[in-house]
Amino acid sequence: MNSRSILIVDDESAIREVIAAALEMAGYHTLEAGDATEAHSLVVDQKPDLILLDWMMPNVSGVELARRLKRDPMTAEIPIIMLTAKGEEDHKITGLEAGADDYITKPFSPRELVARLKAVLRRTTPAGIEEPIDIQGLRLDPNSHRVSTTEGELTMGPTEFRLLQFFMSHPERAYTRSQLLDQVWGGNVYVDERTVDVHIRRLRKALGEPYQAMIQTVRGTGYRFSTKVSAQSAS
Repeated sequence: MNSRSILIVDDESAIREVIAAALEMAGYHTLEAGDATEAHSLVVDQKPDLILLDWMMPNVSGVELARRLKRDPMTAEIPIIMLTAKGEEDHKITGLEAGADDYITKPFSPRELVARLKAVLRRTTPAGIEEPIDIQGLRLDPNSHRVSTTEGELTMGPTEFRLLQFFMSHPERAYTRSQLLDQVWGGNVYVDERTVDVHIRRLRKALGEPYQAMIQTVRGTGYRFSTKVSAQSAS
């Protein structure tokens, strides 16, 4: 069962119900919103893994909501697929420029929707392998988006999750802050290098003892993930 959550934003409840049924049959957890205000609240509270966003909605359009979400660092990383009856090229470009990761024109089949959704989730999954990684009892499962130890499941934000997945997929190698920004945030995102330090601190806090010691500071370089004790590392 895929525990990833998909937020369906459409002002027509019948369309939401059809999409939700198709996604739940494919193993996804669904959330629903009928307008941009409700959708924004759900995005902030629930942090869905992907948003299916209708272009035409009353008051605030789907495109404007997409722009708003992409401007906010807390929600900018959530992939968006635009759903619309508008098939013209300029509308497609407008949607993509607003930050959408893909664009599906109505009507579409449930199979096409699920396939496109899976493709976007694969593209936006952090660099590294898709299979679960287990290093000395620290287990990360990209499919269920869970991190756990022998003590139980850990709670961390999406950026910390991607950072940890990259580290666990590339152990024992030091990376500069710039390299981590490119690999984890993406080369087209303009983020200050000090942001990396903030998320490293959050990741260490989320991991707790003894696993936080695996995130090692390499003075003069950056950070590495290692199971070996280092005199240079700092927690």
